[in-house]
This record gives sequence, C-alpha cells and structure tokens, in this order.
Amino acid sequence: MLKKLSLPEPGPFTQDWEYEVADDTRINEFLSFYESSSLNEEEKFALMIIIIGSINDAIEKTDVDESLLRKAKELLLKDIVIHTNTILYWSLENQDLEDCFAITPFIRCVKEMI
Repeated sequence: MLKKLSLPEPGPFTQDWEYEVADDTRINEFLSFYESSSLNEEEKFALMIIIIGSINDAIEKTDVDESLLRKAKELLLKDIVIHTNTILYWSLENQDLEDCFAITPFIRCVKEMI
C-alpha cells in the first residue's frame, strides 16, 4: 500500500504515522484506492485513518465536496467492524463541538448509523 500510494515509510520512532501522512489534496485518491484495491484489515484500518485525517484537515481549511463525504461514510459503514474504534475516537462523544475535531460532526452522523 505504501509504495502504490507513494507514502513514506514510518521511521523507527514514528508515532501516529497515519496522521502524519494525511493529505487533504489526495482525499479522492485515497478513497478510490481504498475502494479499488485488495487491502487486508490492517491496511484498511490505516488507510481509513489517513482518509479521516485528510478530510479533517480539509474541513479546517474549506468546505469539503459532499461526494467525498458520502464515499467516506459508505466505506466506513461497509467495513464497520474494522472502523468502529476509529469512529468512536473521532466522534468525541459527550464533548462540546467547540472542543472537537473539525470532522467530529460528520463522524457523529456516521456513528448514529451503527
């Protein structure tokens, strides 16, 4: 997955690699790759974190195309067993939205569907 997406290898002391390689200019590419590639559960888990981080960055900067959000929601729900913890993390349940991630309202909507 790393080579096909031209993502840097995590270093020996890297933490939160998925968040470091998030790129709001590549959301569509990441979503397409997730959907069209044969990925194992670990790869799907990591790539979805990259996607969510990328969307979060994009929301912080500007509006995000609704089609990208729909696709992300579809993939999250399709592989809900893999992504439940990711959804719970980004939803920040019981937190005021002012203290949350930019993507939290979207993730909370997804969470309501599970």
